[in-house]
Amino acid sequence: MFVDRLKEISSRIEGALALSLVARDGMQVESVATATDIDLEVLSAELMTQVRAISQNHQELSVGSVRHLSVITDRLVMMVSAVTADYFLLLVLASGANAGKARFELRRSVLLFEGDL
Repeated sequence: MFVDRLKEISSRIEGALALSLVARDGMQVESVATATDIDLEVLSAELMTQVRAISQNHQELSVGSVRHLSVITDRLVMMVSAVTADYFLLLVLASGANAGKARFELRRSVLLFEGDL
């Protein structure tokens, strides 16, 4: 159901290697990928663990929940962006990709999922 939307979003982001709709518990709902060497299942579980931990700390500090998290490594840029309180988009980019445009497209994409999650 969501694969076409993920493909549409991914096609607008230059350097996108993978895009997943992920539940708060780290389980993938749907994914699209051009890179076969990325284990999206493990990556989404690990990054969502971090989002939950950071969100819990932020709630204790009364600063709110995580809406966006970026992790930059030597090889990849990974972004987790909230669609709703329970669903997130996980974007994996090549290291030289335009992270600013990617973040903008992720924020725009919330409208594509509105009412379905």
